[in-house]
Amino acid sequence: MSAVEPVDDAAARLAERLLGMRANREVIPADPNHSVRWHEHDYPSPVARWNYHPEYEIHLIRKGTGKFIVGDHIGTFEAGQVSLVGSGLPHDWVSDLEPGEVLERRDAVIQFDGKWVQQAAATIPEMAEVNPLLEQSARGIEFLGTSARKAAEAIEAMGTSTGLERLHHLFEVFTVLARAPREERRYLAEEWFRPQLDGQAAAVVDIVLEYVFSNHAGNVKMSEAAALVGMPEPTFSKYFKRATGQNFSDLVRKLRLAHARRLLENSDKAISDICYEVGFSNLSNFNRHFLNETGVAPRAYRSARRERADAAARK
Repeated sequence: MSAVEPVDDAAARLAERLLGMRANREVIPADPNHSVRWHEHDYPSPVARWNYHPEYEIHLIRKGTGKFIVGDHIGTFEAGQVSLVGSGLPHDWVSDLEPGEVLERRDAVIQFDGKWVQQAAATIPEMAEVNPLLEQSARGIEFLGTSARKAAEAIEAMGTSTGLERLHHLFEVFTVLARAPREERRYLAEEWFRPQLDGQAAAVVDIVLEYVFSNHAGNVKMSEAAALVGMPEPTFSKYFKRATGQNFSDLVRKLRLAHARRLLENSDKAISDICYEVGFSNLSNFNRHFLNETGVAPRAYRSARRERADAAARK
């Protein structure tokens, strides 16, 4: 999906998807043999799209890199990312792929009903330690460092076990996430994020996200996004803001800056080169937006990240 294709081709392909206008409220099937659902899937996959559901979700990326959106937060991911997504919070992970490429077993996912945790806590008081974590997950949480590594190990162990051993690993995941220190948690969506979702809105946003994520470093136009979903531009602008909690231009800007942060962290490219590679037309504009988004200039951001990585490597 990351490979940039001609807009006309993308429009034709995405228009075909729009005809169904399917709801993207994912229905999580109940499993009578397990307290919670553990599953894995490839990418691309019908379940890997902008979606939301009442269940809580613990999400592990096993391989690849890409962009993700949780609520109104846009970032980049790489293998080993562990996230907790709260009930009803829309989310999507979009991998960088070559044409025709498939990432087998890209994700391992745990999904569970919040009522199950409440009911369990009523008879197992120790389970109450999970409640603050679930409350905080309304914004989405990305876990970092040791907490992410330990959680990933427990998630994988849960998938290969059964019975009481499976439940043991689930509680291990809960313990790691609930006790993760503040410096190993990154809260994602803004506290005031409240999307107005329905099936049509989810389908429209899914199509627009695919267009933006595939072309963000190039010439992304709101007029083209509106045409993809068959709306006049003014109508689309209001509709998109209501459905996602942010303007279309804000989405594009956040995505470009997220890409820039990854390049600053993982490459030695000149800042001016990064500016143009992610889609900004001039360096001063890029520096201003980067400073507003992160609180530091690009050069200071790169320096701080590398110092942090060096300190972690010395431990």
